[in-house]
Amino acid sequence: MRNLIIISFITLFQFLNAQKVFLIKVEKTHDSTDQTLFKIQDEIKEAEYLGEIEVQGFSKDDAAVFSSVYKKAKEIGANAFSLKPFENVDGSTQPFNPSNYRLNLYFISRDKLLNQTGNIFLFASSEKEQKISINKKDMVLPPRSFFVLKPKQEEVYVISTRKLLGSTIKLQPKSNDGNQYFQMSSTKIKTDDSGRGGLNLKSGDIIGLEKSYAEFLSIIYKEQKQSN
Repeated sequence: MRNLIIISFITLFQFLNAQKVFLIKVEKTHDSTDQTLFKIQDEIKEAEYLGEIEVQGFSKDDAAVFSSVYKKAKEIGANAFSLKPFENVDGSTQPFNPSNYRLNLYFISRDKLLNQTGNIFLFASSEKEQKISINKKDMVLPPRSFFVLKPKQEEVYVISTRKLLGSTIKLQPKSNDGNQYFQMSSTKIKTDDSGRGGLNLKSGDIIGLEKSYAEFLSIIYKEQKQSN
């Protein structure tokens, strides 16, 4: 009986804390086969407004939340989104709340997208901070944060998750390169091929992210500025 009560409580807790995605407004639909979903800002005046999504509840599984947002957006043919901040009574904008936010959905032609090239986005994980090194200069990314590196063209950048067993990438952005997106995972013990937990310790991996997902993270994560 006691175990049943505990299981029921855990189930109720998970239900109350689950993140739900709702398509709360549909102004119109677009017959689009575009598989992308990009963040827009200055381009909004050139975009066709389609509807609105609301996300309620908090989840650390950002990939699952994005999948739900993506599916809702594609139901009405959207290929772009922007954050729609909540407002106070006086018209001022409320701080972003990862447990409840809204996204406007649009369709925009590719030729109207502004040129976004050359920057390197580095995202922390959703749960733990990550120490990283950029050309031997250290910094710490808090959980649910990201840093935008604006490199000089043709210069080589070595980005590492530090320590002996960390991952390292070497990048040399060129003038016609698009933005690049990476997520830094935290220290973990990986399992061996048999599925058993072993001593295969990693102090951090660097994972390349798809543009649509990365631009969603840049909405729900906080940008971290480089300290002097």
